[in-house]
Amino acid sequence: MRFVGLGNFVRLLGFGHEAGRLVANDPEFWRYLGNTLFLMLGIPISIAGSLLLALLLNQRLRGVTIFRTVYFLPTVSSAVAICIVWKWILYQQPNEVGLLNSMLMSIGIAHPPDWLGSMQWAKPAFIIMVLWLGVGGYNCVLYLAGLQGVPQELYEAAALDGAGSWARLRHITWPLLSPTTFFVVTMSVIAGLQGSFLFTAAFLMTGGGPAGATTTLMLYIYNYGLAWHQLGYAAAIAAVLFSLVFSFTLINWRYGQRLVHYQ
Repeated sequence: MRFVGLGNFVRLLGFGHEAGRLVANDPEFWRYLGNTLFLMLGIPISIAGSLLLALLLNQRLRGVTIFRTVYFLPTVSSAVAICIVWKWILYQQPNEVGLLNSMLMSIGIAHPPDWLGSMQWAKPAFIIMVLWLGVGGYNCVLYLAGLQGVPQELYEAAALDGAGSWARLRHITWPLLSPTTFFVVTMSVIAGLQGSFLFTAAFLMTGGGPAGATTTLMLYIYNYGLAWHQLGYAAAIAAVLFSLVFSFTLINWRYGQRLVHYQ
């Protein structure tokens, strides 16, 4: 080991001049940070889907427990098994296509996307996979628990006053679910920055490709620490990732609670 002081952080976050323009010392870091943030675009959709699914599963329907179990099953399944199945679904080769593209071709799309081999489609494919995994997962369970904690008397009083379904959702359900939403948003963004499942997916399905399109900060840390044996630089990346997570949590705790309605 050789002590380098702040050298790893200068190499990671610093900028220099090259051919009269300002360039990053490690442009790959900023690119993979961008990949991580892009993949987090699915978080609002996932949260909205979890809320909608929780509203549906909160109905008094016959066999609703079975549906709750089915939607939660992907969450307790092996991440490796999920990635293998989705790789088969998204598979694309010149003379062989996966399940999804077979379905697209059957409805008249002659040239479906190369989901995992195209820089344009690789990240959207990962977002679709994460949505399938997460909509019925822990966020849905949390929203379902929050919905069951809303006093029924409030709905009955609103109904007597002539409030429709949308009005009850807007003025009763949503405000009383704000503590749950605050927690869900906080944990979802932290999980998105860490990207543990996306690390597994990129490692098994694309190797971070094509051309780094699915490489996240977590995979970048793994490459430097365990594949390339540059542990100091990997630790610097991990420290920056921790700083991002910690900063978001502080900002959200400081300003996000203003939108929380407590009973």
